[in-house]
Amino acid sequence: MMDIGVMLFPTDRSIGPVELARAVEERGLHSLYFPEHTHIPVSRRTPYPAGGELPEEYKRTLDPFLALTAAAVATDRIELGTGICLVAQRDPIVTAKAVASLDVLSGGRFVFGIGVGWNEDEMAQHGVDPARRRAVAREHVLAMKALWTQDEAAFEGDHVHLEPSWSWPKPVQRPHPPILLGGAGGPVTFRHVVEYCDGFMPIGGRGVVRDRITELRQAATEAGRDPESLLLKVFGVRPKPETLQDYAEAGVGEVIVGLPSAHADAVLPLLDRCASLVGAV
Repeated sequence: MMDIGVMLFPTDRSIGPVELARAVEERGLHSLYFPEHTHIPVSRRTPYPAGGELPEEYKRTLDPFLALTAAAVATDRIELGTGICLVAQRDPIVTAKAVASLDVLSGGRFVFGIGVGWNEDEMAQHGVDPARRRAVAREHVLAMKALWTQDEAAFEGDHVHLEPSWSWPKPVQRPHPPILLGGAGGPVTFRHVVEYCDGFMPIGGRGVVRDRITELRQAATEAGRDPESLLLKVFGVRPKPETLQDYAEAGVGEVIVGLPSAHADAVLPLLDRCASLVGAV
């Protein structure tokens, strides 16, 4: 049976993370994801990938780890994830601590959705060269994995220099929460997924997802990794039975429906619609 989750930009003007999380759990949905943008430089040199004006919620998004912690305390069952965390822009030591702490506080329900980002203005303000963001993201994740799995963690790379260090808590999920890389897909993305991630979660509608999944599985096989070991989730899916069936046939384990960043009276009816599809595929 395919799982159904939801994602929403939580802001100071939308339904709150606690109310939303409780509503998601009450309706039998599988997961809740929050995205990340620390800020939006007013320069706006980088075009919005979907075209047109940048939606208002990008400027007002709550910190995902704080919002997910609030959701974790208010629920018992649903998975809680970042969709996605901009790991190249984050200090890996601090982020490793946040991930492990959230996994502990949620009882092992955290999913670490990551990405390299699209807003070059934003990443530049964090001191990240857009041309090197994939390499930076890779080393940040590898350093975090060391912190989660080693009692005396160390990592040496071009972008991260971590001398032997102690860092607890360790995540409840062992060896660490699932790491899912977002993005449109392609040879570089798939190489990174196969090397240091547990799965792939593209955005539905950006390219041909089914073809991308086939390419990812081929990349895994060529690298000597079992393609069936990779988790597959698709973001931004429209809640229609035929859409779910199409993704299920492609081997996708979960679809994540995008909700508007709005008040409860607009969001809750959409949750009801999602709930009506649970078990349909």
